[in-house]
Amino acid sequence: MEYSEAEKQMLREVLPGIAVQLRGALANIHGALGRLAPERLREQDTGTDRSAAILCQSYYKILRVVNNLSDAPMLAEDKPLDTENVELVELLEGLCRQGQVLAELLDLRLVFTCRDRAHVIAANRELLERLFWNLVSNAMKFTPSGGTIEVSLRTGPECVLLCVKDSGPGIPQDKLERLFDRWQHSNMDLPVHGLGLGLPLCRRIAQGHGGSLVVSSRQGEGTAVTVRLPDRRSGVTLVRQPLFHYAGGFNPVLVELADALPVQAFTRNYID
Repeated sequence: MEYSEAEKQMLREVLPGIAVQLRGALANIHGALGRLAPERLREQDTGTDRSAAILCQSYYKILRVVNNLSDAPMLAEDKPLDTENVELVELLEGLCRQGQVLAELLDLRLVFTCRDRAHVIAANRELLERLFWNLVSNAMKFTPSGGTIEVSLRTGPECVLLCVKDSGPGIPQDKLERLFDRWQHSNMDLPVHGLGLGLPLCRRIAQGHGGSLVVSSRQGEGTAVTVRLPDRRSGVTLVRQPLFHYAGGFNPVLVELADALPVQAFTRNYID
């Protein structure tokens, strides 16, 4: 998607500036929450634990939005991402195991399928994980109880295909065509989650790897998001600081799934 100069300025300067201001407030909220509902008190009183869980979930939701605001400058860029060799099968299996425990709270199955036991590609691990959780979060939001989210990985001679498919109601064709529109939630009668930056950021991450992201859906047959990544290796060992998003000491997976999960996921039993 092409952005105007005014839009690029907003993505590069305005949105990250808002994120910086919000992070200071979030740090204070996190500190106050720890003082008002310390772990000892949450262990002793289920009512306090549930109230604290509601606050935690709200905190996580805001933090997720702030992280997307911080990453907004990526949308105004087209340069390749830094990559290193990543064992993709092991990575996705591990992420799915983490997600399955939480998916069970929604009476959903999160399954991973791949015929290969191992496969290494050049990838940006941190951003690939962000992409994964964003797609799984979207699938969780729109898959009814009892449904299945299937994460599959297929390897070919020149590319690998990562697909996240749900068994939800699907997306009408007219809305499917507008999924990547600027601020698309204002034009769609779907439940509002965040600012609509998540899916464009996922596509940018795919493109930054030299790949692509495609959404396919039919009403009543679920939705599938397929990420195509080049099957190549990196000859460079990266020496750099990992991406950092302040998460207040909480589980970063819960941050990424905050919009999709029930409040039970944020009780003390699950955030330990």
